Amino acid sequence: MSTPITVDGVEGVKSLVGKDLGTSDWIEITQEKVDLFADATGDHQWIHVDPERAKKESPFGGPIAHGYLTLSLTPLFLPQLMNFTGFSMGVNYGTEKVRFPSPVPVGSKLRAGAVIDEVTEIKGGVQMQCTLTFEVEGGSKPACVATIVVRQYV
Repeated sequence: MSTPITVDGVEGVKSLVGKDLGTSDWIEITQEKVDLFADATGDHQWIHVDPERAKKESPFGGPIAHGYLTLSLTPLFLPQLMNFTGFSMGVNYGTEKVRFPSPVPVGSKLRAGAVIDEVTEIKGGVQMQCTLTFEVEGGSKPACVATIVVRQYV
């Protein structure tokens, strides 16, 4: 199990700029997770939800996870990398840039690493820009690279 970095307050968050926060635990991307995501979003494209067709017709040799399923795992992975004290709450403020350089095959394992790029003081707290890199176990390229924006309020 990953041991998250714990930071306290605004100064603690500022001390993370440029630091690699390590990597999360691996999780398996199952067909059930993909199907549930398809149901939640209405994206039932065969490349994701039809394993037999995906084995025959897909350039990936089988079904793959939705790119946005990969990105949506941010709230699972990020707390494995860092914890905050000295704040009343944190919010996901958005993303600056998201790319999906390689697929996430169903049945593969996925994890994320993070680096804090920038911390800016805002009214009532701080805003962090963080680059998350999602990787498939044994993969040669990242599955997703996302620059996210998180706010922590005192």
